[in-house]
Amino acid sequence: MTTSVPTISLRHARVRYGPLEALHDVTLTAPGPGLTVLLGRNGSGRTTALRALAGTVPLSAGAVVWDGTDVSRVPAYERARRGLCLVPERQAVFGSLTVHENLELTAPAYDSALDAYPQLRPLLDRRAGTLSGGEQRMLALSRALLARARVVLVDEPAQGMSPTVAARTYELLGGLDACVVVAEQRLPPAPHARTAIVYELRRGSVVFSGEAGELTPR
Repeated sequence: MTTSVPTISLRHARVRYGPLEALHDVTLTAPGPGLTVLLGRNGSGRTTALRALAGTVPLSAGAVVWDGTDVSRVPAYERARRGLCLVPERQAVFGSLTVHENLELTAPAYDSALDAYPQLRPLLDRRAGTLSGGEQRMLALSRALLARARVVLVDEPAQGMSPTVAARTYELLGGLDACVVVAEQRLPPAPHARTAIVYELRRGSVVFSGEAGELTPR
């Protein structure tokens, strides 16, 4: 059965951490299926924007609209139940559990995850907390692939990966029948960046929006 793939957006979103405002009137739209990149340096607001979409930080103003419905007051766990998957930059796996147990929590049959990242196969009995950073990212993303989510939000998906594995990761993300939003410091490896929609953030504001090919290198 074919299911509709949503659009998720922030509309005039503001997020505050105490006295500091991390997002200033941010509006962005991520359509699916396809890849949207939130581009920016540390402190730019890209991670906060991702968390706002997921509902793990509250808005102080504005709205999160998913498939035409305002979900600003819908808690993060309910957004997850409805098909949103967030892969944070840190603590994205259960470190005390084995690789096998991490995968089995998501789907009892997880062969497709090992096909996506065969590097995990010899690590099935290892505790996830003992893996390298790149291996943990592969495991976290494998769980996201198994979840068959309608919206996939990933903070720095290729962190700690070799260029070959990073390219494979974007190939996998680009092949999902989902709205995929990633937060990155740099554009993803070609050719996956060519068709991406890009929002560049600086100091909590959007300074560029458009296709990746329109972005002037800096």
